Amino acid sequence: MQKLSYADAVKLLTSQGKFKIKLGLERIQAILELLGNPQDKLKCIHVAGTNGKGSVCAILAEILKEAGFKTGLYTSPHIFEYTERIKINGDEIPQETFAKLITEIIQLAEEHNIDLTEFEILTAAMFKYFADEKIDYAVLETGLGGRFDATNVIKSNLCAIITHIDLDHTERLGNTRSKIAFEKAGIIKPNCPVITSEGYEEIKDAADKNNSLFLLVTPFSDTSDLSLKGTYQAENLALALNCIQLLFPQISQFSVKNALRKVQHPCRFEFHPDANLIIDGAHNPNGALALRESLDTYFPSEPRRFIFGVLRNKDYTKMMNTLFTPNDEIYFYHFNNPNSMPAEELARICPYPSKPYTGKEITPDKLNIICGSFYMIKELINEHHYIR
Repeated sequence: MQKLSYADAVKLLTSQGKFKIKLGLERIQAILELLGNPQDKLKCIHVAGTNGKGSVCAILAEILKEAGFKTGLYTSPHIFEYTERIKINGDEIPQETFAKLITEIIQLAEEHNIDLTEFEILTAAMFKYFADEKIDYAVLETGLGGRFDATNVIKSNLCAIITHIDLDHTERLGNTRSKIAFEKAGIIKPNCPVITSEGYEEIKDAADKNNSLFLLVTPFSDTSDLSLKGTYQAENLALALNCIQLLFPQISQFSVKNALRKVQHPCRFEFHPDANLIIDGAHNPNGALALRESLDTYFPSEPRRFIFGVLRNKDYTKMMNTLFTPNDEIYFYHFNNPNSMPAEELARICPYPSKPYTGKEITPDKLNIICGSFYMIKELINEHHYIR
């Protein structure tokens, strides 16, 4: 296969089937074996959960970077470019390197008849890149679930962190919180501490089975030093700080505070005062509840204008009932995705009056909130340049 540009590599990657999901570790193990098992060379902190895992990862990576460690960060989804998912010390993987790795992995998979998903290709590229760059630590966010997630191919980890658990991806992970907790607990490894803020028996049992320290933490009350806003960040901060204190007691409080002021995690209760605009990737009912609580805390009396779009496989009825009130101005947006809910269908279900979003409705006279799907956020920002 000839050398591809970044744009061509992305086309090749997405042609593998954007929504093709096959839970299981056999395929990722096979391709990594052909790559020399780069994952075995890394020291990893592994984070799973329904909501909050991306924020926890961002906080951890920034603290480790501030302390002088060469730190890899793997998160999903991306907002603008695939390279956002794979970073070292805050710098995205170079597009040329990304294209080379993606091309190499797809070619290798085709030669050995390994049918990889898009996420497995990205995960293999991440492990190879981090190993080649000889990072000190890798902070890994699971993509879906935990037990059969491609990131769980690692044989050991320094710490497993399990964030808030709620009903999402129930068709794959189970239709109860206990079943989902069981899947998330699959990232716990032998003699590896696990930190969580919720006492699910499935997580305790997995910790006991693996002879692992089980640490149940309470939400940290003081988030004043944290650049990330939102009431839900108290829980995320508690998880991250307890992990740092457990694994890296030598890191000073001065370094921790400096890092907290610098943490970036785009489109999570991200406020842009010039446009009086909040962008939040609340893409499931728990995310919608967290957004509503944060709005009520930070902007209790300001009139609100929602621009909302969502994928068909989400519980959009519950999300709308959680977010909206009779006093809100509501717009629905049908974004360019095969699974996007049409605006007219959302309007039929919505308990309050609404209109289709045309791109001209955002003005600073009200608090504007764009939420519901990261795919929609990317499209709106690229088309209308609200923040970029």
